[in-house]
Amino acid sequence: MFLIVGLGNVGDEFEGSRHNAGFVVVDELSNRWHIPLRTIKYQSFFGKGVVKKNGIVQNVVLSKPLTYMNLSGRAVKPLRDAFNLPDDNIIVVHDDLDLPLGTVRVKKGGGDGGHKGLYSIISLIGPSFIRVRVGIGRPESKEDVVDYVLSKFGKNELPVFNESVIDAADAVEDIIFFGLERAQNIFNRKKRDVSD
Repeated sequence: MFLIVGLGNVGDEFEGSRHNAGFVVVDELSNRWHIPLRTIKYQSFFGKGVVKKNGIVQNVVLSKPLTYMNLSGRAVKPLRDAFNLPDDNIIVVHDDLDLPLGTVRVKKGGGDGGHKGLYSIISLIGPSFIRVRVGIGRPESKEDVVDYVLSKFGKNELPVFNESVIDAADAVEDIIFFGLERAQNIFNRKKRDVSD
């Protein structure tokens, strides 16, 4: 079984914000796999299901924490414990300021990179889970990073972001069906032309 957690903030005021990239990817997987997130437990919206590809069958849990971003670990830890999952079977999807918009990268372990959602998870379960990083870029001006991550994508940015959501969902599928190494080989080399 794999646990896929998308990070974000609950509430209408946060919908469509850069910081909610993880939520959007989990919504894409929910639609793709026909696994609704109807259950509220473990401080999450979550749903369980079985997915199949190329004759491979996997049990999955999709989750969107209800804790708000900075306390994401309070949702991930009880989910991990309830399903008795090893770190290799936990995939956290999150926004990443250090990656250009449109970029998706896959990694296992590492630090939090200043991401408070990751910091919360690492503080409660350690760093060895898998991350699918969705690039949101950094602000061009010196505006406050908090304001930037909580802002919505611009009209020209949204199509690029939407394509990266598809890539991130594809990366999750590659991890669970074919393994981390193959996903890294594909998505860590992939470049998207985001120029006009």
